[in-house]
Amino acid sequence: MYGGDEVSAIVIDLGSHTCKAGYAGEDAPKAVFPSVVGAIDQMEVDDLEKTENKSGSVDSKNTVRTVDSEKTKGKRKLYVGSQALGFRRDNMEVLSPIKDGVVVDWDIVDSIWDHAFRECLLIDPKEHPVLLAEPSSNTQQQRERTAELMFEKYKVPALFLAKNAVLTSFASGRATSLVVDSGGGSTTVAPVHDGYVLQKAVVSSPIGGEFLSDCLMKSLGSKGITIKPRYSFKRKEIRPGEFQIVDLDIPNTTESYSFYSQRVIASDIKECVCRAPDTPYDESAYSNIPMTPYELPDGQTIEIGSDRFKIPDVLFNPSLVQTIPGMENYAETAHSVRGLPQMVIESINKCDVDIRRELFSSILLAGGTTSMQQLKERLEKDLLEK
Repeated sequence: MYGGDEVSAIVIDLGSHTCKAGYAGEDAPKAVFPSVVGAIDQMEVDDLEKTENKSGSVDSKNTVRTVDSEKTKGKRKLYVGSQALGFRRDNMEVLSPIKDGVVVDWDIVDSIWDHAFRECLLIDPKEHPVLLAEPSSNTQQQRERTAELMFEKYKVPALFLAKNAVLTSFASGRATSLVVDSGGGSTTVAPVHDGYVLQKAVVSSPIGGEFLSDCLMKSLGSKGITIKPRYSFKRKEIRPGEFQIVDLDIPNTTESYSFYSQRVIASDIKECVCRAPDTPYDESAYSNIPMTPYELPDGQTIEIGSDRFKIPDVLFNPSLVQTIPGMENYAETAHSVRGLPQMVIESINKCDVDIRRELFSSILLAGGTTSMQQLKERLEKDLLEK
C-alpha cells in the first residue's frame, strides 16, 4: 500500500544521543527524544530468593542476577522518552543501544522506533514509507537487520536507508560538500560527491558532545562542585521566595541513572556557558577571565571561568584532556585523536585532486555539538591558517 505523494514518508534519525522523527518535507522533526532508555529487569522474586538461599554469599547472588537477566531478556521493562526517563524508579538502569556508532542492542532500537511511531507521531507504520538515516560507517549486517525489523515487524510499505552525510548535503541544496558532523557520541568528517559518500576519505574521532559534558563534570568535580540530580532533593519554601534544600535518601538508584541525570545538567551548563575560544586555549591567557554564573537545579549558583573555553577547545586540541583532573585515563586516546581542522584537511587530502577545491568551498556543519557558540568562526579561522 503505497500512495505516492499522497502519503508522506516518515524520517527517523537515530543518533547516539537523541532520536529525531518526523515527516519528510517538513522543516523540523516532530519528535526529539533521548536515544537511551531506562530498563528494569522483571525478574521473578521467588527465583531470586531460591538462588540467594542456595548461594548464601553475596557475590554469587550478583553473578546469578546477570546470568538470569541474560536469559530473561524479554522480561525487562523498557522506558523510552524524556518523560519516562525523567521519573526516577528503583533499580532502573540507563542503557544505550549504540556503542561506537554501531547498534549493540536491537531490542532497545525496536522500542525506540515503536515509541517514535506510536507515541510521538501517532501513526501506523504500515501506511507510511520510511526513510532511515544511517551513519557512513554502517555495515551490511546492520542494514540487513534494520530492513528485516522494518519489513517484518512494522510491515512498512517501502524503506530507504540514506547516509547521514548525504542527507545533510541535500538538505542544504548541494550534491557535493564536506560534511562535518559532530554529535553526541563522535565527530565524523565525510566528503560527499554527486550524492555519494566517498567512503575511503571518511575520518572520525570519538570526541563528541557527551565526551565534552563528561570533561565539564570532572572539571567541576575537581573544584568541589557537586551536581545534585533533580530527584535527590526537595525544595521547601521557608519564607516567600526563600527555599531550603532537603536531601532525600534514595538507596535503590542505580549508578547509571544517577550519572545520566548529572550528565543532563552538565550538558545544559555546557550549552549555556561554553563557547569555542578564538585562538588555541592557553592557561595563562584565560586564568583571569570574568566568571559566568549558572544556577543549578538545587538553587546554588556556580561560577564558571576558564572552563567555558577550555572544554570546547578539546574538539580542536584533544591533548588538552590531560590537563583536566579525572580525565587522565583518556590521555592515551587523546594522543591518537586529531583535532577538527586536522580531520577536515586529512579528509580532503584523501579525495581526488579535482574536487578538493569544491569541498573546501562548501564545508557543512551538522550535529548538536557544532551549534556551540563561535565554533564555526574558529574552524574557519584555523582552516585559513593551515
